[in-house]
Amino acid sequence: MELTKRFTDEQYARALTSWDWLDLTGRTPRFASLFGDLFLEDEQGGWWHLDTFEGRLGQRWPDAAALTADPNTEEGQDRYLLGALAMGAFHRRGLEWGPDDVYAWAPPPMITGSFAVDEIKVFQFVAVVHIMGQMHQQLGRAEGA
Repeated sequence: MELTKRFTDEQYARALTSWDWLDLTGRTPRFASLFGDLFLEDEQGGWWHLDTFEGRLGQRWPDAAALTADPNTEEGQDRYLLGALAMGAFHRRGLEWGPDDVYAWAPPPMITGSFAVDEIKVFQFVAVVHIMGQMHQQLGRAEGA
């Protein structure tokens, strides 16, 4: 099971309109986790992770080789791709997604505190990322890094 997805430049742009409180200048979204977290490449070849649950953007990998190595570990898959939860949603619950979809919780963990597999649903990528940006800003979590 692939734990990442790619979307169009237009989809990334629409999804990120509510994240304008973060400085995304010079960082291009390249792919996303199945839960809508984004992996962005900067102009120097460094890689950034936009954690949509925590509302944080941080440079995590200095280059593509480091990016490739980290999420290929069990710890990296759990931290950055939520691999075990994605597998649970797919295999245990049978949740399948279309080309424009990702997994998300309804209601989101930032409100409930729960990351239960039984609360995972399928939603459109653009909607999930956009709404999470709005929620973090409204909850005062627009801290940046």
